[in-house]
Order: sequence, then C-alpha cells, then structure tokens
Amino acid sequence: MIFPTLAFQLAYRYPPFRQELLQVLRANPDVGREVLCSQMEKLIVGPFQMTKIQTLVVIDALDECQDKEPASAILSVLSRYVDSIPLVKFFITGRPEPRIRSGFRLVALRPHTDVLRLHDVEPSSVNSDIKLFLKTQLAGIVNNQSNCDLGESWPSPYEIDVLCKKAAGFFIYAATVIKFVESQHHQPDERLTLITSLPHDTSHEGGSGIDLLYTQVLKQAFCDVNSQDHEFYSHLKSVVGAVVLVFNPLSIKTLSNLLRNHHTPSRISKALRPLHSLLLVPESTEDPVRIFHKSFPDFLTDPQRCTDEQFFVDPPVYHTEMLLSCLALMKGRLKKNICNLDDHIILSKVEDLSTCLKVHIGDALEYACRFWASHLSRIPSNSPDAKEVQGAMDEFSATHLLHWIEVLCLTGNLDAGVYALNFTQQWYNSVSYKQPIHRNLCSHFI
Repeated sequence: MIFPTLAFQLAYRYPPFRQELLQVLRANPDVGREVLCSQMEKLIVGPFQMTKIQTLVVIDALDECQDKEPASAILSVLSRYVDSIPLVKFFITGRPEPRIRSGFRLVALRPHTDVLRLHDVEPSSVNSDIKLFLKTQLAGIVNNQSNCDLGESWPSPYEIDVLCKKAAGFFIYAATVIKFVESQHHQPDERLTLITSLPHDTSHEGGSGIDLLYTQVLKQAFCDVNSQDHEFYSHLKSVVGAVVLVFNPLSIKTLSNLLRNHHTPSRISKALRPLHSLLLVPESTEDPVRIFHKSFPDFLTDPQRCTDEQFFVDPPVYHTEMLLSCLALMKGRLKKNICNLDDHIILSKVEDLSTCLKVHIGDALEYACRFWASHLSRIPSNSPDAKEVQGAMDEFSATHLLHWIEVLCLTGNLDAGVYALNFTQQWYNSVSYKQPIHRNLCSHFI
C-alpha cells in the first residue's frame, strides 16, 4: 500500500497532482491492486511528469515493510523510474538490513544515492539531541503525574549526563529509558535512580524494550534459516561470540586468523551480513568490527534476556573457545626471534618496526599474546572444559613461554604478562581438576 498511500498524501498536498491522479483513478479504479511497478508508474510517475512538481518524499523505517525479496522491492521499483522524475527526491530511513543494502547497491540507484550513516554523525550533535530529548520527556513525566512532586531540579544535570553517556549515541536507548521511568506503578525518581546507580548495567532498560527489539531483529535476520541447522547456528554463535567477548575490537581478517575450525573471512562476513543494524561491520575486512551499543552484548550473554538458544552466547563457553584459539595460534606461530632481528639490537634502532611487527607477528598473534589470560580469567574453575584448558596451558608453558614474552616486549605489552601471572595463578589455585604439571606456567613466570 505504500504507493497508493504516497499518492493520496501528494494529492492532499498538491492540487495539480490531485487533478492528474483523479483522471488515473477514473480510468482505472483498481490500479491500487496492480503490481508495484504499475502502481508506481500510474499513481506517482505519471502525475509528477504532467505537473512538474518539485518535492521531497520521506519514507521512514523502510526495514519495517513486509518484504521477502532479496533486494528491497520498493527500492527496486524506484530504481526503474528514478530517471523519469528528476525533480523529486526521496529521503529513506531504515536499519541497514541485507535486502535494503542490496537495494541501494542496484546499478540504477547508485549514481543518484547519497548514504548517511548515523554512526558517522558528529557525536556532540547526537548527544545534544539525546540530552534535549531526555530533559523534555522527563519533565513531561512529572507534569503528567499529579501525585508526583519532584521539584524543578529533577532530573539533575548529573543524572542527564549519566544517561547520555550510557546512551552512547543510541537513540533507542534514550527512548527505552523514558518508557522505563514513566511507569504508572512506580515513582519516576526511584526508577531513574535504578538506571543511573548502575552505570555499566543495562538490564532495566532491556526489559523495557531493547531486548524485544534485539529479539525481533535477530529472528528476522535469520528467518529463512532452518532452526535445526545446528552447524549454521554453531558457526554464527562462534563468530558473534568472538565479536562481543573480545577485549579489543578485531577485523574480520584478524578474527579469521585467530579462530579455529575454518573460520574463513568469507564465512565470517556472511555470518555478520544480516547483523549490520546491530554491529558496525565495515566494508574492508581489515577494519575492526564494532558494537553499536553495550546493551547488545549484555542482552546476548544473559540467559534471562536472550531466551532463544539459537542466539544466546554463553560467556564461559565462548571465552573457553577464544582461549583455546589463542593458545593454538601461539603454539603454531611463536618461535625464537620471531622478527628475525640481529642479536642484541635495540628496538629503537630497528628500521620501520611497525611494518616488521605487522609482517612477522600480525594483529591476531598480538591479540592472542596480549589477552589469552583475560579469557582464562572468565572461565569458571569448575568448567567441564577445565581439563582441556589445563592441558593446553601446560603445553604452552613448557614450550613457548619465553617466545610469548618476547612478543610482549616487541609489541610494548609486557605489562600484560604481569596480569597473566595473576589471572593464571588465581585460576590454577581454584580449579577443581589438577595435574601434577599444573604449576609449570607460574613457576616459569617466577
């Protein structure tokens, strides 16, 4: 119904357009039931060509249109007629779902399209809008509740600043906060305090709308995948689990080099393709994949919030997978004098050290050396994988400990070794399964 709706609104706004549209409807009263291309041609293009009207048409939330075509059906139709109505511009918004991204990549649309990504907007501008929205809406809550007297100082500037920081440019977060605070069954100041007193937690906001949004997006993104395709969902969760649990954002290329079990760049890209509205997935496989908002990993890793087993990322399971991937990569790549430097050379004297490190070490191995122990610290001591983890750790400590320290020195991350010692000692002291060899790593450190 989008083209009949647009035609009606244009006819209401422009009398000349209305006169042309009436002629079309008198000649063909059932045009609204014809295929989209015919609707566009007769209801929109024809009247525009006859009237020469110059205008802007806004289509908001295109992702909410019911559409099962590989590329957006509406964008496909627009691509056929965009040259026929040069005086008309379309402003289209929507989450960057695969069919919408494919639609904008149609050859006929590309020369006429400018893309504006909200995450590229100046953060100060976004924060200013969010702050204004929060102030206005929170003030409205007080005015609409006759039994609530919080004074003009509520909310405080500090509370607004905390909310803006937690929003991190994510407008849906701000809207969800308002929905949570305006509950008719609670005091607004108490509800707001629940959120501002936990600056690193998003559970309250999740229950008020964000969790439902994430659930809908995930189900829609993979609606055409058989729920019994366990191999697909295992791969998906392995990739997404790595993205949300890494301690430093990694590129698709780096993730491919780091993860085990044949995670090629193309397979990782394909797994992440439907998630462009939840993750910032760059065009280049060498740029890091980032999370738009902390509430998404919070949602995925909480079984009370993400109740669909197909998408739930169990942190101990995937921290274990990341640790074993790190240890496997170090086992295969670490060696003495990995950068082939001259004996006793001073690092400051090495020509183009950054290039040397990129060639001989690379981002994946540097990440593994720097963060394997951080993943270890997130694995419970009573984990069913403790025996496998301990065996891999013992092998690492017996064969590659000095090689690992060498890489930390070369990359300027030697302080990570100190944290690794603490994490490892704490984990070994608490693990329920112990082998006689289990103290190798700590003794080598000491």
